[in-house]
Amino acid sequence: MSGAAEKASTTKTPADFLKSIRGRPVVVKLNSGVDYRGILACLDGYMNIAMEQTEEYVNGQLKNKYGDAFIRGNNVLYISTSKRTLAEGA
Repeated sequence: MSGAAEKASTTKTPADFLKSIRGRPVVVKLNSGVDYRGILACLDGYMNIAMEQTEEYVNGQLKNKYGDAFIRGNNVLYISTSKRTLAEGA
């Protein structure tokens, strides 16, 4: 039983993941298929997202650049960490 208790203490929840990526480059995919790439500034329990240095991609093509962006949570399909930096064209 101690092995199960030990594993439970090291298991990360989705909330832990979201807290750990704040301030890091992320990709936010919307239900419409549009991607937003930038720095995750903050998010709340409704998955409303504030981003900085945001770039909007439609069909893989850069369409707009925004300083700050706010995305309503009910439009979010997923949030992923970006493996490349924004300067490299994540």
